Amino acid sequence: MKIDELRKLYIEFFRQKKHAVIPSASLIPENDPTVLFTTAGMHPLVPFLLGQPHPQGKRLVNCQKCIRTTDIDDVGDATHLTFFEMLGNWSLGDYWKKEAVQWSYEFLTSKKWLGFNPEKLSITVFEGDDDAPRDEESVKLWREVGIPEERIFYLPKEDNWWGPAGATGPCGPCTEMFIEVEDVPACGPNCRPGCECGHYFEVWNDVFMMYYKHEDGSYTPLDQRNVDTGMGVERTAARLQGVPTVYHTEAYVPLIEKIRELAGRELTESDDAFIKIIADHVKSAVMIMADDRRIAPSNVEQGYIVRRLLRKAIHSADRLEIGSGFMETLTETVIEMYKHIYDEVERNRDFVMENLTLEEKKFRRTLRKALGKFERIYSENSTITGIDAFLLFTSFGLPLEMTKELAEEKGITINMDEFRRQFEEHREISRTATEGKFKGGLADHSEEITKLHTATHLLQAALRKVLGESVRQNGSNITKDRLRFDFTFPRKLTDDEKKQVEDLINDVIERDLEVQHTSMPYEEAIKKGALAFFKENYGDEVSVYWIDDFSIELCGGPHVERTGILKEFRIGKQEKIGAGLIRIKGILVN
Repeated sequence: MKIDELRKLYIEFFRQKKHAVIPSASLIPENDPTVLFTTAGMHPLVPFLLGQPHPQGKRLVNCQKCIRTTDIDDVGDATHLTFFEMLGNWSLGDYWKKEAVQWSYEFLTSKKWLGFNPEKLSITVFEGDDDAPRDEESVKLWREVGIPEERIFYLPKEDNWWGPAGATGPCGPCTEMFIEVEDVPACGPNCRPGCECGHYFEVWNDVFMMYYKHEDGSYTPLDQRNVDTGMGVERTAARLQGVPTVYHTEAYVPLIEKIRELAGRELTESDDAFIKIIADHVKSAVMIMADDRRIAPSNVEQGYIVRRLLRKAIHSADRLEIGSGFMETLTETVIEMYKHIYDEVERNRDFVMENLTLEEKKFRRTLRKALGKFERIYSENSTITGIDAFLLFTSFGLPLEMTKELAEEKGITINMDEFRRQFEEHREISRTATEGKFKGGLADHSEEITKLHTATHLLQAALRKVLGESVRQNGSNITKDRLRFDFTFPRKLTDDEKKQVEDLINDVIERDLEVQHTSMPYEEAIKKGALAFFKENYGDEVSVYWIDDFSIELCGGPHVERTGILKEFRIGKQEKIGAGLIRIKGILVN
């Protein structure tokens, strides 16, 4: 079964179960600054999992673009990916475990749908701990559909618990489904689902979101119980097609064939890791840049991830003797693969191509400096230490693999334990800083976050009134202390323009206007003048917020009831972050 057919079958199955089809959200979270990327289908739905009514109803289904960076250094093996697609269906306070289990079993085993052999299906459930009880209800339901006791396994929280995406948020126990792979033998008598030997292949996960995790690590029951499921498109397609890895499916074969064609020599099995890195990293970078939020390579946040992906792809291509300009060729392949699913991939082609070219030129200049630094360190010390390798990696962008190769040519073995200690220390500092920077977010609907989210609507409206209607949002990020708003404009605001924007916003605040909300069809909202810059993110029925005749936008986030609650707004720092892109930071003054 091909990937396109798998997507269609899944959507149709749940459409027949009265689920509304919603589009994939952006890869850049709009309403949650606690993480850099959308990591799962539930991520954009957090406000609705917490009880806010969804304009499409209580049953939803979609195919969501996802980026996960936790395993980025492991890409190159048989299983890890950075970009992937996730099929998911949701119950927002509607059906519960019974329907979720029955429908999962039906879709997986029915000949009308995927047709997996039910005798090869194994299940895991949450074994329980001090935070939540053992999930006996799911076990009972799996027995009722025909799964025997010996193929149901109890696993701990690290295996059978999902969420939250950030430090806080909705979460709960899950039950996972595995297909037994006949051509991969079990590693021993204790082999079970979750074992890394490959005998059991995970295809689906049903999450029962019934708790909220707080900052102190405690859990309390949610007012609304939800079902959140996830099926990895590439992984499931690999199992349906009977191929050994996701890299053998049409999600990667066109890219891998193109890489082999571009190589300056016959590629062998020893080159496989580099091939996979190039295919995964170029695809992932293209999908991030092609998102309508338009993320360019940079040294911060999402842009840093794009830069890291592209530079490692360039280094891997050099190892295969692939010359400059290869990324443009591979980008064309990615666009052809996905443009019929995600319109923005074609729409933002020029932006992607321009930034790919610039980034390769920058990296090759940086590489020359890094190689010069390497030679200076060696000439001064006659060795390259683990600390030196870390300096070259962090300050000069020289990949560790390249540093090791250069050292080996000089007969040097780098102390990798020393490098790892430096790397882990750096990662811990970065993690702590990131947790502080992204602490909070719309996931918790706190008073400060809610006020600042409303302020972003006022800011966008005021910017368009002062600078013109060419201004359009390109992304936002909110913490409890400030808002950050990215928008299209060729230059920074003058002092006079800043004052005009602030005055317009503060006049609306002083008038204490009501913030009104309703749901309506998308086309009707557009006719009424609602701003909607990311059309692919919306369904047929949309959530609309408006403030008198000053602001009207499509939005799924929380808002204050009246503008007077905001007190006073001030623009802080502004900076140019890319071609035609400006970033403003704003605060509310009590």
